[in-house]
Amino acid sequence: MSARPWLIDIHHHAMPDTFARALPSGVPLPGVDYPAWTADRSLEVMDRNAIAASVLSITAPGIHFGDAGATRRVAREVNESFAGIVAEHPTRFGAFAVLPLPDPAASKEELAYALDELKLDGVGLFSSYGDRYLGDPEFEPVLAELAERGVPVHVHPMSPPAKDVRSFDLPPSLYDFVFETTRTVASLLFNGVLDRLPDLKLILSHAGGTVPFLAKRLTYGPTIGAHLKDRQPADLIGSLRRLHYDTAMSANEFALPTLDRLVDPTRILFGSDFPFMKQPEVAESVAGILAHPGWNDEQRLLVERGNALRLFPGLARRLTAAGNTR
Repeated sequence: MSARPWLIDIHHHAMPDTFARALPSGVPLPGVDYPAWTADRSLEVMDRNAIAASVLSITAPGIHFGDAGATRRVAREVNESFAGIVAEHPTRFGAFAVLPLPDPAASKEELAYALDELKLDGVGLFSSYGDRYLGDPEFEPVLAELAERGVPVHVHPMSPPAKDVRSFDLPPSLYDFVFETTRTVASLLFNGVLDRLPDLKLILSHAGGTVPFLAKRLTYGPTIGAHLKDRQPADLIGSLRRLHYDTAMSANEFALPTLDRLVDPTRILFGSDFPFMKQPEVAESVAGILAHPGWNDEQRLLVERGNALRLFPGLARRLTAAGNTR
């Protein structure tokens, strides 16, 4: 172990067997290598990088492939698998529940089970379901319940739903994922969701995609098109500053200064993107957090750990009981 485990990783993927079996045959995302995963492999990388605990989530392409019944079944199986992993390693793992969206009614039922019975630590959503982004009115009842419960919600990008978008024979996670995060945030902003649900605790992947870079540009909606005047958020920049952002694939000298200009360190959380980012890249991310000149020591501790402890009280209690404090 390189140092006493300290960091909390909130962008850490798991692929339990039930999720792996649900994926389409062949390559789930073109051009993306899907590594084999076990909890022991996660723990090995965590120990090598002083990561005290990781909050597990599944990744794209999610679990919905057109069969609503199968989606409900896989969501339940994945959530119960996550609960088993957390029960076996309560001080090393938390988990984001997966919901059977795009079915809002089934999702609210699974949400209650995952949080109230399984005691999972939060909820993982994707940037889109079918051709609808999270700002679609159909999803607002689920988002409203998440806001009322005050649970953290991790938003992971998907491939663009439009099938005629040229990919240049490159994997979507190389560059398209960041645009998908931006699209879903734009839909939340201009459909008024973030104004109506100011307590929604969204965590955006990959430093918010291109959101920090485009933040000011998004305020020009009514200038570009007068029809957007009635849809303009009351305080667009303020809404973006209420969101949270993880550092997965972004703990570097290019991305972090841009994120710093938008939000203060109380809104930034460490993320590794393991196992898609392997040991060398995880070590690089940790080094990037340690080297970033934009934070003082107190602020750096918030990014490394403190903000996660605040957002995930169940995980915080488990770590405290185990004596993992500083």
